[in-house]
Amino acid sequence: MRVLMHLAAMVAATSLLVGCSALPAQGPSSQSVVADGAPAADESFDGYLVVDLDARVADIVATRPDSSLLGRFGSRGPSPDPLIGIGDSINVTIWEAAAGGLFSSAVVSNASPGSRSVVIPDQVVARDGSITVPYAGRIRVAGFTPPAVEQRIVAALTGKAIEPQALVTVSRNLANTVTITGEVVNGARIPLSTRGDRILDVIAQAGGIRSPVHETFVSLTRGGHTAVVPMQTLLDRPSENIFARPGDTLTIVRDPQTFTAFGATGRNALVTFDARGITLEEAVAKSGGLLDEQSDPSAVFLLRQENVEVARRLDPKFPIPAGRTKVDVVYRVDLRNTNTFFVARRFSVQNKDMVYVANAPFTTVRKVLSVVQQAAAPAVTAKSLGQ
Repeated sequence: MRVLMHLAAMVAATSLLVGCSALPAQGPSSQSVVADGAPAADESFDGYLVVDLDARVADIVATRPDSSLLGRFGSRGPSPDPLIGIGDSINVTIWEAAAGGLFSSAVVSNASPGSRSVVIPDQVVARDGSITVPYAGRIRVAGFTPPAVEQRIVAALTGKAIEPQALVTVSRNLANTVTITGEVVNGARIPLSTRGDRILDVIAQAGGIRSPVHETFVSLTRGGHTAVVPMQTLLDRPSENIFARPGDTLTIVRDPQTFTAFGATGRNALVTFDARGITLEEAVAKSGGLLDEQSDPSAVFLLRQENVEVARRLDPKFPIPAGRTKVDVVYRVDLRNTNTFFVARRFSVQNKDMVYVANAPFTTVRKVLSVVQQAAAPAVTAKSLGQ
């Protein structure tokens, strides 16, 4: 009799564990995920938005604006004419129309009329933006095109040389360059051509990227502003492959994209994307699927931070404190509904997302029964020995 009473007491005590946190678990129950999302009454705002994933929600998330080089810097073309800048090396050649001038050499024989041209050695444009031309003095060249500098030199030599003509070339270009560094074969200053070079042209001149395309991001800094886009975006959307401008800085970054899978899945791990992006149904598959004996198919959750604009479209009534730029959002996915599988195929998983699958309610009951069985085993043994 005492043994039976002892067993009854253990069953009653253990049954209390069904709704409490004393039982071991991989995470919160489905009910807890929803209940914990309520915003706090004070200003701490430790709540989150819970949204059921359906076609409307998938469409809202799909229209979220992505980072864009075109949107950030516009679609301006290359510089109309590359301008000479400080630090450039300039080569000047001067001709005269007849011998006997300032730049003509003497006749060496009756068969040789002598030279009527001279090549001035390369000069680096000084900090004052000028170079020196014999008999013409200091000529300002910074901010001018080579043809414009030729005209300035000819004007300075007119009346001194015999019908002078000049040719100006930039032998070393520093002002009209783009700096590229990071995950490229050869980081360097890349001179821009007169026809204009796009972002992919500059990357190609640097030897191409060293990391896989789906893990590569392009960061463009121009005029104190920076925008970052996936490399794949430049390949898929030609409009994003904008023209490079003098002074741009390109940084090629390798950033493996991952999401975290935990709960009642076949694989609790940090999972790496093996393509530019994956959908929710692919993420569930990469997580090892749902455990038949443990998971609740109606309690699959995806957790991420969304922009305030997206959160307001998802639920206009959700309270968001002023000044917030990000909102924690939990997307609830019911995989018992077949239509949800098609929606999950349209819903993209983002970098650093979390996929959590809650245990089925029966799992808790089974744990309780297991605890009761283990607790009752000594008593049953003692009763058998007593008999």
